[in-house]
Amino acid sequence: MTALCVSLLGQPVFADSFAPVGPEQAGFDSVRLQRLDRFLDAAVAEGRMPGFAILLARHGQLVSLKTFGKKNIATGEPVATDTIFRIASMSKVVTGAALMILFEENKFDLDHPVSKFIPEFANLKVYAGTDAAGKPILVDPVHPPTMRELMSHSAGFGYGTTDHPADKLLAAEKPFSAPNLQELVRRFSRAPLTDQPGTTWRYGAQVDISGHIIEKLSGMRFGDFLQQRLFGPLGMNDSGFYVPPAKLSRLAPAYSGDRATGKFVEVKTPNAIALPNIAPTSPPALESGGGGLFSTVTDYARFAQMLNNGGELDGVRILSPATIEMMGTNMLPAKALEAGIPRPPVHFDNNIGFGLDVQVMLNPRAAGSLVGKGTMSWHGAYAGWVWVDRANDIICVGMAQRLGAYPDYVFDDIEQVQKLVYQALVHPER
Repeated sequence: MTALCVSLLGQPVFADSFAPVGPEQAGFDSVRLQRLDRFLDAAVAEGRMPGFAILLARHGQLVSLKTFGKKNIATGEPVATDTIFRIASMSKVVTGAALMILFEENKFDLDHPVSKFIPEFANLKVYAGTDAAGKPILVDPVHPPTMRELMSHSAGFGYGTTDHPADKLLAAEKPFSAPNLQELVRRFSRAPLTDQPGTTWRYGAQVDISGHIIEKLSGMRFGDFLQQRLFGPLGMNDSGFYVPPAKLSRLAPAYSGDRATGKFVEVKTPNAIALPNIAPTSPPALESGGGGLFSTVTDYARFAQMLNNGGELDGVRILSPATIEMMGTNMLPAKALEAGIPRPPVHFDNNIGFGLDVQVMLNPRAAGSLVGKGTMSWHGAYAGWVWVDRANDIICVGMAQRLGAYPDYVFDDIEQVQKLVYQALVHPER
């Protein structure tokens, strides 16, 4: 692990990265691990990705920290280990951990109704089709959405980005144009749920709603809570909802692929969900816990290692081991797993579930995966990923800057990278 120093003020000061170790010492075959490098090199050379950074660690030691491709295509500047990325939905795991800090402080239980903390949700309705005149039929939920369902994406809240009729009604409310999280939940309260709570997994703004709950339970602005309770204690000095002007030169531009030319185009038009601010040098009005954070691969690895360690890093305790175990426990009922989800490439079945803001590998070999049982993972819209494999004591974090829709880019999920990592783990007993 990184060394812990103490400043004159008595606050922890952290080194920048994990102590390096040779691949063989960590149980990897270095020749086999080069297959991953070749795969990532090819992704850049073939024009599928502009660039990215990847960090692989085992037993809290750095096995590999590498960068590939360009941070800025126009200038030719390469990706660096301290490049700052928009991490999109990788933010969700951070928000989930932050909410569990308040769970440990007995501020809520998983089966509390969400409306206990957001009164605006007391009269939610569920979309149930249309009547003869084509008007929406709205019915009462079979039970109020719970905190457990909110954190497992089974509460019935959409994102306002799909063709589902309820999602279109939500889109009309323009929730992500709200000036703050309080107004965001008000706009959500005016739209129906897409599904009955607990019946299916549907990707939505559940985690943004969680951000508002954190504000209400803590009495702090969401970003301030993250800084004081997570980023500061963990030494994540380059993480947050904005990038200070002095660090802006380290921010990777966002790119999308132009199908007509086959080239990357810098995204300069803000998008309420995926790209709310092009040059975010001050705290945004709406701090999106679902997709608004910035970070570096080394910063996020400290967060991932804390999860892997059972809630502690370098002598700083964030959560208890039991809480980390709970986050990595499947919370979806069997009927939801069997129903699957309408959002490729993500899929769930009896072998792959979802815990509290993380995907959970229940039976990896039956699922066709080489990761360890109980591996927690998620990814982001810019093709980044994180997984935490406590069974094998492995974390892996990748960050990129390409925005695109499945199957438009190579990293539409993390399974290809996982396969190349674990085929190189030839001595897991080490």
